[in-house]
This record gives sequence, C-alpha cells and structure tokens, in this order.
Amino acid sequence: MPAQISSKRIFDGNASSIEYSILVLGLDNAGKTTLLEQIKALYNAAHEPKLNTVPTVGQNVSLIDLPDCYLRIWDVGGQHSLRSLWQSYYSSCHAIVFVIDSSDVGDGNIEPLQQQQQQQLEAEAEAGQGQVEIEDGPRSRLEECRLVLEDVLHNEDAEGVPILVLANKQDREDCVEVVRIKEGLVRKVFEGDKGQNVRDSRVLPLSALTGTGVREAVEWVCSRVKWNKEGRPPVMR
Repeated sequence: MPAQISSKRIFDGNASSIEYSILVLGLDNAGKTTLLEQIKALYNAAHEPKLNTVPTVGQNVSLIDLPDCYLRIWDVGGQHSLRSLWQSYYSSCHAIVFVIDSSDVGDGNIEPLQQQQQQQLEAEAEAGQGQVEIEDGPRSRLEECRLVLEDVLHNEDAEGVPILVLANKQDREDCVEVVRIKEGLVRKVFEGDKGQNVRDSRVLPLSALTGTGVREAVEWVCSRVKWNKEGRPPVMR
C-alpha cells in the first residue's frame, strides 16, 4: 500500500514523527515543480499531478508522509532574482536536489569553458597592470548551470549535505544523456575547488514529465538523509 500525504501521525503521540527537509533547486524551467507534482502523485493515489506548471515565484512546499518519516520538500524558484533566497534554506535542509534541464546544456561538457577561462586569466597575467578586454556576452545555460551549482556547493551551510543531481527531461530527443552530464559537468564541478564541501552525492536520470526516475530519486534521498542523521539530525514533530 503506498504511503499517503497525511497529517494523522501529527496527532498520534505514540507514533514516531521524524521529519527531513529536502531542498529542490535548479535554474528556471528545469522541471522542479513538475518533479514535486510527480512525487506527490507517487505517494498519494488521489493526487492528480499538475504537469502544466508555471514558473515558481517564491516557493512551493509539500509534506510527504512515508512509512518511517516525513519529507518536507521545498521547491524554490530558480529565476536569477530568486537565487539569493536559496542560502536561507541551506542550514536547515537535510538534502539538496539539483535539477538540470538536460535538453538545455549544449553538449554537457564544461571543459571548453574552463579552458577559455584559463586562457583569459593567462592573458590578464601577461598584460601586467593593464586590463584585458573580455567580451561579456550572455552566458550559455551550461555555464550558468555550472556557476549556480558551484555557488550552492561552496556555501558553508550546505557542507556535508547529501547532493542529488537529476538530469531531467531524458524523455526528449534533444537531451544530453546522463553519463555525459555526469562526466562533462557534475564530476568536474564536484572535483573542483568549489566542490570540496561535498561528502555524499549522486547523479540520476529523470523525466519529471513521465514520472520515470522519480521513485529512484526519492529512495536515494531517503536513504542518504537517514545515513547522515548524526551530521544533520531530523526534526522531531
């Protein structure tokens, strides 16, 4: 029998009510809200997922009642103007789920971008006191994704928190397969200077639209927050 979204245990003094907070982040249009809708539908047969979602302004929050714990899932808006709010959630969350639109990251490889940045730094060093004029055009979504993910990982309040990266929209023909995103983007970020706080992480494929991979994502998060309960104790309701 599937778990239900319910408040019945809140009033049951004999039941153990353990709650973990899960923070869902990512760029705008990555599919975060659709993922949350599918999670609610997965654990509540009566819930009809709303798949035609609109950009989140602020946050969406849902309480998922599992057999041995609650998951309070925070879906926070990914627009540039809202990302400064993310850091206020880090200290109280037990896991971070970072959703990537795998159909909007070019070829999924940040190495050419890193090489370009290194060349720019070397040019600046050779110029001495002078400044090298560097074109400041619009960033690619891959570059934007890298910078945002690095910023999340580098925050001290997120240190030691399990990180799940979901390569979403794997149902699309123009998506970059998960192994390329893992090797070309995520691994390079995690192994870089900004990823030193990461202790526990994984990359999984997802189609929030069809629901494929949602259960696996929830199960991984549940297992890791329980494993890390001494580092980030759950909230006792």
